[in-house]
Amino acid sequence: MHAGSTMTVRAASLADAPLICDLLNAVDTIEIGRPETDLHSVEADLAHAEVDLERDSWLAFEADRLVAYTLVWDESGADRIDADHYVLPGHQGAGGRLLELAEERARVRAGTNGAAQAVVHLNLNQRSTTDTSLLEARGWQRVRRYHVMERPISSRADPVPEPPAGVTLRDCTAEADRRRAHALIAETFAAHFDHQERTYEQWLEDIDAARVDWSLVWIASLEGVGDVAVLRSRNDRPGTGWVSNLGVREGARGRGLGGYLLRHAFGVFAQLGRDELGLGVDTLNESGALRLYEAHGMRKRFAVDTWEVTLPAKG
Repeated sequence: MHAGSTMTVRAASLADAPLICDLLNAVDTIEIGRPETDLHSVEADLAHAEVDLERDSWLAFEADRLVAYTLVWDESGADRIDADHYVLPGHQGAGGRLLELAEERARVRAGTNGAAQAVVHLNLNQRSTTDTSLLEARGWQRVRRYHVMERPISSRADPVPEPPAGVTLRDCTAEADRRRAHALIAETFAAHFDHQERTYEQWLEDIDAARVDWSLVWIASLEGVGDVAVLRSRNDRPGTGWVSNLGVREGARGRGLGGYLLRHAFGVFAQLGRDELGLGVDTLNESGALRLYEAHGMRKRFAVDTWEVTLPAKG
């Protein structure tokens, strides 16, 4: 445990998940106006196979109040290291201390992978509670922007559409189809910024597969061609239904498959009683995803920036 004048820092444990969830929802409320973090997601992050909580997580307390939380993990097995960082306003000193610890750990993790440098990525709300001038002073810079988009839905306005001619749709409740969904996501997202190649087993860990409702993961097949598109969604977020992935194979683009899958999601989630559906999109995505979502009535609710710093690895 580290101590300052009024601050203590320690590693997180699985038992801290509710406390961390409360902190993240306090940050959500400040940044976007409502809590959007669910406990299951926090538990999955803490329990992930690629996280060593004793070395990769930090909680900062002012007196007995949790004021900052940081986590690092490594999906690349190389130089790319990811981080999460949350701090309450007025506690930037605590946040800065956790960033120092995270940067040092990222250097070690990259060095252990045999890399010469650590390229660390951190996603922050455009209006983050983190003082980004402190990041800039430490050499971090913005490298990408994402929009979180939402659209109101209703069972009256959004009936489940019939598939286009020659298209069939199936869910992924069968194991073989789950594997197929993974392969389609890997293929259709391979060129996306920050995409990391993951085995099927790693992907299941990433998405907390034990809690996935596979009836909300769909594969579209085109007659004479085969499986050409996939949509993965979830209904466990407190604020809105959520589309996690929507991908169409390159040779099948331009046939309206992405729009059909999106409308299907609108209709299904409306039937489930949701009044809103959301997703995140890279504003520089070259597949035209942003235009597709805007054409279907989705609008930006807030923006998220990816911040990056490159540090020498530590052997």
